[in-house]
Amino acid sequence: MGAVARLAVAAMLVLLATLALTSASAGASIPRSSSATAASRSTQAAAKLRRTVRIGISDQKADMFSDERFGELGVRHARLAISWDAMRVSWQVAELDAWLAGARAAGVTPLLSIGHSRTKRRSLPKPAELRREFRRMRARYPWVKTFATWNEANHCGEPTCHRPQLVAAYYRQLRKECRSCTILAPELLDSPNAVKWIRAFRRQLGFTPKRWGLHNYIEANRFKTARLRKVLRALPGADIWLTETGGLVRRDNGSRTTIPEGSIHAGEVTRFIFDRVLPRNPRIKAVYVYHWNAGSRDTTWDSGLINVHGQTRSAFRVLQRVLTSGSRPTMSYRSASRKR
Repeated sequence: MGAVARLAVAAMLVLLATLALTSASAGASIPRSSSATAASRSTQAAAKLRRTVRIGISDQKADMFSDERFGELGVRHARLAISWDAMRVSWQVAELDAWLAGARAAGVTPLLSIGHSRTKRRSLPKPAELRREFRRMRARYPWVKTFATWNEANHCGEPTCHRPQLVAAYYRQLRKECRSCTILAPELLDSPNAVKWIRAFRRQLGFTPKRWGLHNYIEANRFKTARLRKVLRALPGADIWLTETGGLVRRDNGSRTTIPEGSIHAGEVTRFIFDRVLPRNPRIKAVYVYHWNAGSRDTTWDSGLINVHGQTRSAFRVLQRVLTSGSRPTMSYRSASRKR
């Protein structure tokens, strides 16, 4: 082979090598581009979810506000259940002061859910009396603007179980006292009497409030939504706030209602709530997971995102994923019928 031919072959080899490297480089960039696109879409999905649905934590303890993990999640809503006569009892005022101070310092918008007295559980105020107590609370915490009329009003462990007419009067009084506040209609438990209770409340009130609270523990932990659909049909045009929901880890409160339990189960329930229930029910406008961390071992209920040793559970990681990447409607989950 002559010198000219050898130079031509060499040039051709260099050209082919260059083309191969260029092609490989372009091919290698495709996964990075796809990954970046997927990450961008996840971020956008999470941002859209936050804009359309309030995602918060419901917990009676103020220590979550000082937990670094709470701040890292970016949660901006929290719920506290209070007694209707809390302003009359110094230790309850002190607890409320501490919880609300923690929320305010963390930049969290509180939802206060009014309920039974903690000193005289079966006592119920007259509507005008509740309004006076509400006025005292508003005077002490004027920056709090979101309230629920009554906690689990249809629960037959509550003195309001058979008194939807009285609770309707409570709702009227709260609305009259604070026109600029967001006042939820009663928070209901997803028990068999929920729809009947709603109908009686609406008849007494004469209209359907725009926002209602629901605690869907029973169905969520059984991976079902039949009663949720019935509640939605019973409240045409109204929005639902899941002001307490979550997967049950342990329960020892004497209830005869059978609900699956376990840490793994609780994680799957949390996935079910955010990946199935929420995407399929656009009228759900708020989800408050109950609760942040497990209490002492002698407590009768544990659905905490963090265990008694301070370690995060699978439910925490699901919530973390939802807040950073959004819901995954096509994700599978472990049903209650499978071994957990």
